[in-house]
Amino acid sequence: MQNENKLTDGKIYEKNDMVKLECGECEGCFSCCQGMGDSVTLNPYDIWQLEINLHKSFAELLQDKLELGISEGVIVPNLKMSGTQETCGFLNENGRCSIHAFRPGICRLFPLGRQYDTEKIGYIFLEHACPKPNKTKVKVKKWLGIPQLEANEMFLLRWHAIQKNVQQLAKVEDKDTVQELNMYLLNLFFAESYRGDFYAEFEKRAQMAEKLLEKLKE
Repeated sequence: MQNENKLTDGKIYEKNDMVKLECGECEGCFSCCQGMGDSVTLNPYDIWQLEINLHKSFAELLQDKLELGISEGVIVPNLKMSGTQETCGFLNENGRCSIHAFRPGICRLFPLGRQYDTEKIGYIFLEHACPKPNKTKVKVKKWLGIPQLEANEMFLLRWHAIQKNVQQLAKVEDKDTVQELNMYLLNLFFAESYRGDFYAEFEKRAQMAEKLLEKLKE
């Protein structure tokens, strides 16, 4: 399968494929941790990881390290860039990621991107996005380093589908309805902490959201 986006090498990879990504753990480089604007968006799993590892609530994270933005009519949190160099707030004084062990999915991916199919996720290689030279090959799933990767991919497919539905509704519904929907989803998926198994709890919330979205489509 070929990808026509010239930013990539034209291939779609699966999680067991080898790709030239390994770059010595980014030693001496943090170019992808600055100047990213609001592009490093976070999903519910990312927020859950930050909450349990930093022992902070979503509201507390929004006070400093995160902010809310709008992506195609959907309100989502993203990493906040600050200072003259527009640097990620989780970067320490030595230019290293202070949350590397539980960093967000987009950070784990880079310089990969995701391609969503109806039943599976493919990975694209943004071959010129990372300036680090002399990369070596590594298996995609090892590069991602996400526990229960299959469960995580299924979660991402559900989350992606919910966002797509909201984006479609945002094109046809009035602003007040879209705003109310966004606030409901923000509270449902982000503000209310997850207890117990994340994936099981997310599934319950996803079903609630999907019922509401179906009702709005009627």
